[in-house]
Amino acid sequence: MEELTDEALMAHVARGDRRAFTVLVGRHLDRSVGTVQRMLGDAAEAEDVAQEAFTKLWVYAPRWRPDGAKFTTWFYRVLVNSAIDRQRKARSVPLDSVPEPFDPRPDAFRQVNDAEVSRHVAAAVAALPDRQRAAVTLCYYQGLGNIEAAEVLEISVGALESLLVRARRALKERLTLLLGPVLEEEHDV
Repeated sequence: MEELTDEALMAHVARGDRRAFTVLVGRHLDRSVGTVQRMLGDAAEAEDVAQEAFTKLWVYAPRWRPDGAKFTTWFYRVLVNSAIDRQRKARSVPLDSVPEPFDPRPDAFRQVNDAEVSRHVAAAVAALPDRQRAAVTLCYYQGLGNIEAAEVLEISVGALESLLVRARRALKERLTLLLGPVLEEEHDV
């Protein structure tokens, strides 16, 4: 059997000869898998498609005519068409089976809640005495370090830290009354 041409082997396969089929599979399996893998980019999918093509070869062997296309032309057409069918199936996934995309933005409730907290914090900061408000603004909103903020306010670092301690205490008292324990858990004032 090994010495027979592909076309002669197909004639045997058409009559149900499993040995002839095994020889054809042995000759063309590696190249078939390689071809499909280059098309699909997935080794496991390529093996499945090649197996499907060889199954079709077995089923449709009685219809193959040696006076038509060469065996390799016919078989590789079956193989490529099977790969293309697999690609089409992969692309047409029902919309219901696709999970919702992850949205990193907070949900509407969280956005409204954050906006309200921000409004209360802004009002509480605005109610601070001028120097405390300036210290909080420079350190927490502008991102200045204590040394830089102290220089801007023309005070010592110790005095700046004292302003910040008093400001944080006043903010915590005011905001805890307005927002309750939620603020302590979420926003560590």
